[in-house]
Amino acid sequence: MILSTTPTIEGRAIREYKGVVTGETIIGANVIKDFMAGLTDFFGGRSSSYEKVLIEAKDTAIQEMMQRAQAMGANAVVGIDIDYETIGANGSMLMVATSGTAVVI
Repeated sequence: MILSTTPTIEGRAIREYKGVVTGETIIGANVIKDFMAGLTDFFGGRSSSYEKVLIEAKDTAIQEMMQRAQAMGANAVVGIDIDYETIGANGSMLMVATSGTAVVI
């Protein structure tokens, strides 16, 4: 499966458009990660615990989008957009949504 944020894939012609495809995931950071991130916020630096959660959520949403594209008979997804949003009480959950166009190249 070829994935691209661009609307085309250089050197490859799009033979068929299958339609819009999405992937979504909502993931929560636990209390310990919240505590550690609070320390990082206070002292400065990067929060590796939150970064790991963010990467996991993004990878899950992309994987879900790829599976849906394959189910549609596509072998590529173009024009991919990835959106991040905090939701829930006090922004305690992270939502990652991916979308693109499933195509056959």
